[in-house]
Amino acid sequence: MMTLLVSLFSGAIVYAVSVMYAGIGETFSQRAGVMNLGVEGIMLMGAVSGYIAAVNTQNLALSFLVVLLVGAVFGLVFAFLTVTLQADQTVCGMAMLTFGTGLSGFLGKDVAGVAANLRFENIPIPGLSSIPFIGPVLFSQNLLVYAMYVIVPLSMFYIFKTRQGLYLRALGENPAALDSAGMNVFAMRYAYVVFGCMMIGVSGACVSLANTNFWSSGMTAGKGWIAFALVAFSSWNPVRLTLGALLFGFVSCLGSNLQIYLPGVPTEIFSALPYVATIVAFILATGNFRKVHTTQPAALGKPYDREAR
Repeated sequence: MMTLLVSLFSGAIVYAVSVMYAGIGETFSQRAGVMNLGVEGIMLMGAVSGYIAAVNTQNLALSFLVVLLVGAVFGLVFAFLTVTLQADQTVCGMAMLTFGTGLSGFLGKDVAGVAANLRFENIPIPGLSSIPFIGPVLFSQNLLVYAMYVIVPLSMFYIFKTRQGLYLRALGENPAALDSAGMNVFAMRYAYVVFGCMMIGVSGACVSLANTNFWSSGMTAGKGWIAFALVAFSSWNPVRLTLGALLFGFVSCLGSNLQIYLPGVPTEIFSALPYVATIVAFILATGNFRKVHTTQPAALGKPYDREAR
């Protein structure tokens, strides 16, 4: 029983982290007033670019840098379209989704079924990993999971406790006020969109180089949409996003384990569980069920036009 619980909870953390990188990246982007619906497509590009680099270089650090570079390129393109050209963010996001999904499938044809033999392996932390239950769940994970232990509190501190975080929140609420104060609204939005897309790319690398060690077209299987929904579910708060991601990770792993004990039930039902949970949670988070409503950033999805202020 203990082995099953350890497997369930440690697996939930691994799944959650693969969603959290994208969720935190999108949180920063939306806090800046830019909504990116192309999360799933950029995740797939991060997954395939990292795996292609791993197969060809056998260097994990270099593969990770390739993932960051691909994410940055997609971020620059998206920022150019939405910030500089002031194109509709919803349309551009769907374009990034379609383009990223198609391009990843095309680029990944040569490595589909090819073993990279390179991944982010679990690294038990001496001493801590031997703590009953907590050790194997929290302290026998890979580097991407350990990094998230630091990223979440740093994100909270940055957004809510620093001057730059104050500017970020103002950027999503009233960019004209920041512009009047001498801040470069366009440069700031560029920076946060690029950062967000780099984080989304890392989410893809989690899937192909940590959670698994292979590439197949569409392997993110909707995790980008879960990450996008989590941003609203969490009210643009990294800690709440973490709790939501853990919930969905737990539901996903629970479904995988239930398949063993309920072999007569179609596997598609268990695979759908985390997405059903996403829909329910999103309704609860955004509907009239909440006594306290947290509104989205006032300027979210709205291009900033200096001439119209």
